[in-house]
This record gives sequence, C-alpha cells and structure tokens, in this order.
Amino acid sequence: MQQQTKWTTLAGLIALSLQVSSAHAEDDFRDHEAHVHGHVELNIAQDGQELLFEISAPGADVVGFEHPPETDAEKQALAKAVALLEQPQQLISLSGNASCELEFKSVKHTLSDSHHDEHDDAEHHDEHEHHQDKHDDAEHHDEHDDHHDKHDDAEHHDEHDSEAHAKHGSFTVEYHYQCGDITKLTEFQTSWFNAFPSTESIEVNLLTDTKQTALELSPKNTKFNF
Repeated sequence: MQQQTKWTTLAGLIALSLQVSSAHAEDDFRDHEAHVHGHVELNIAQDGQELLFEISAPGADVVGFEHPPETDAEKQALAKAVALLEQPQQLISLSGNASCELEFKSVKHTLSDSHHDEHDDAEHHDEHEHHQDKHDDAEHHDEHDDHHDKHDDAEHHDEHDSEAHAKHGSFTVEYHYQCGDITKLTEFQTSWFNAFPSTESIEVNLLTDTKQTALELSPKNTKFNF
C-alpha cells in the first residue's frame, strides 16, 4: 500500500510539475481527463532508481468497444487485451544497461456490468397484481402506487441510460520498475501501435531527475531518448 501511495503521488507530481513548467503543458493536463478515441495518455516518472509508467487508454482503442462485453467474441477480446497489457515487455522496451526489473503491474478497466439486472420489473409487476387481487377495495390506491412505481421506473431507466451514455469505458495500466543504474537508461520504445492499431497518438508526460517534458508519439514515431 505504501508503494502504491508513493507512485500515486509521483503521478500527481508529473501533472503539477508540467503545469507549472509551461502554459502548453497546463493545457495538456487540463484536458487529461478528456476521453478521445485514438488518443492515449502515458505518464512516466522517475524517482531515484525507480520508474513508473501510467497509461490511460479508451476502451475503443484497446478492445474496439466501450460497454460491458455482451458476446463471446467481445469477452474473448477483453480477456486477450488484459492478458497483453499484463505483459509490459510486449509493449515497451527500455534500452541501455539500466537493468530495470518489473516490480509491480496493474491493469484496470471500467467495462463492467455492475448495474445489469439490479432489479426485476417483471417480478415487481407480478407481486403488484397479486396484491391487487387480494385488496379490491384499495384498487384506486394501488393504481396510484402502480402509476408512481412506473414513473419511478421510467426515471430510473432514463437515469441509467443517461449514465451509460455518459460513461466511457477505459483502461488504466501501471508498471513499476526498479533499476540497477537508471543513469544508463537511454531510450524508450513502444509497440503499442502494433498491438492496438486504433490508437493514433500517445501523449507522453515525462518527469525525471534531470528533465520534465511533454511529447507525442505516433505510429511513425515510437521512441524517444531519456
């Protein structure tokens, strides 16, 4: 928990440092939460011999959809993507003799189905009909309640639909490395564009002991020097 808290603080430090460094970087981080298909955010932070990678990617870029998987094909696509993201050596390359070893990895996504079938309208309807048969003298009251229930159900349905449309499925990935001699780390290269060809650009926010900068990677420009 202490290590995760430390790295979370580092990720925030990247944003703060680059915001202060220039107006352009400030604009970049102001839009950090914006969900844009084809656009991936990569934060890289160094603290001594430790190195953190934090990736934020739209679900559409990674699996081709942003809703809970419904078909077998979508479920397989999600499982395959998670399995790949759990293998950073397939996505990033750290050149030089820095001897960086992976110590922690985390793959999270919001393609969940937690609100699915939370309530059963059919069951509620059957219970209401049974109640109505047993209490004919309260028919008017029941009809009023039924109308109120339907109104509430409609509101809940509308709110659920609105929430579903407003919420975009996304992935958050973290890789933590411990390096033997980070001064020998010279170059970073990524295979992300080959693995997830829907991505058009990766915005990199880099904070090391010697520099802080923001840069952009593309399918034709997949590497940079530390």
